Amino acid sequence: MKVPLAYGRGQLEVELPEGRTTVIEPAHQPALADERDAVLGALAGPIGCAPLRELIKPSDRLCILFTDITRATPNDRLIPWLLDHLKDHPRENITLLNQLGTHRPNTRAELEQLLTPAVVRDYRVVNHEPENDSALVQLGVTRSGTPALINRLAVEADWRIMTGFIEPHFFAGFSGGPKAIMPGVAGLRTVMGNHGQANIGDPRATFGVTEGNPLWEELRDIAARTGPKFLLNVTLNDRRQITGVFAGEWLEAHRAGREFVREASMQPVAAPFDIVVTTNSGYPLDQNLYQGVKGMSAAARILRDDGLLILACECSDGVPNGSPFHRLLGDAKSPAEILARLATPGFVRPEQWQGQIQALIQQRARVQVKSALPDDVLRACHLEPCPEIGAAVRDELHRLGSAARVAVLPQGPLTIPYLLKS
Repeated sequence: MKVPLAYGRGQLEVELPEGRTTVIEPAHQPALADERDAVLGALAGPIGCAPLRELIKPSDRLCILFTDITRATPNDRLIPWLLDHLKDHPRENITLLNQLGTHRPNTRAELEQLLTPAVVRDYRVVNHEPENDSALVQLGVTRSGTPALINRLAVEADWRIMTGFIEPHFFAGFSGGPKAIMPGVAGLRTVMGNHGQANIGDPRATFGVTEGNPLWEELRDIAARTGPKFLLNVTLNDRRQITGVFAGEWLEAHRAGREFVREASMQPVAAPFDIVVTTNSGYPLDQNLYQGVKGMSAAARILRDDGLLILACECSDGVPNGSPFHRLLGDAKSPAEILARLATPGFVRPEQWQGQIQALIQQRARVQVKSALPDDVLRACHLEPCPEIGAAVRDELHRLGSAARVAVLPQGPLTIPYLLKS
């Protein structure tokens, strides 16, 4: 059987054995008949609060937080529609702030791709600066005592309009909602404190869990320290079409959105598989290996111990090469050494959370990667290159025998499988 995997800007067709392969995909959600009308309707009739235009005054400074180039949010549609809804608000009182978190700044060309050239030309658009103390304001401390640093533009605005899309998230439960502020526009030290070894290692810090998840609850609590907020989040299907719009009071609207996503994306599985093939949902989510850990994490949930996990992740933007994540992997001799270093008191590194999750997966599974990265780069990251996925699966099935079974997640972490409790 041929299975098309989301890969880069297209698909990677893989031949897998009929009868031994289970394809696991999200329940299909149809696109909204009129996306623009749905967005404008949600802004005019929001969840849990008055319409946006009734909440704001002409003199109010608005900070619109938008997701960066690594996210699938349809910003090129969503942001122009939002700005059209706010066309009577003085442009000089509107700032668009890029939710970079700890990612690299986006170039002007990338911002034009994200927001359209007209928006970049006509409005103030700013990249978040997570390591620039002068661009940050402290709002108390985290639970661990780390300063809670948030971008000054977001803090000093009269209203924060938090945009993004909602999908299951491998340690924050779901994306969207409070993540627009924390870690979206938080200081590096704050993100590192929240994404520290103890929180990442907590079993409740996983897909689909918010309440009781210590990491998500801290995101929520820090975001709550900023002033008035309005949420505009969307949900997407595998074609990046908008399937739902959730606007209004930031916690209520996000709760409604994540329950909508839970029904579509969480898929039960009776027993673990010997081999799991996954993706990172294609471009833009599979631009680099750092993001690809999300796809690994989704697959690992239904993989038996000592099984084989194969990730198809194009990595057009590298590891990113030279990034803190890349250095963390390269400086250690093995995944076990990564975990030992992270458990050492006082040892902290930017982007360590992704390295920790990859290493935890590799404690119990072999991981191969099909990508555009050179083989030596993958091996330096403690990963096995996979030149051809179909051949790798056939070889492993031959080694394991006739009882072995394969699962495939063609859309990667847009589908979150889970094992039924026996």
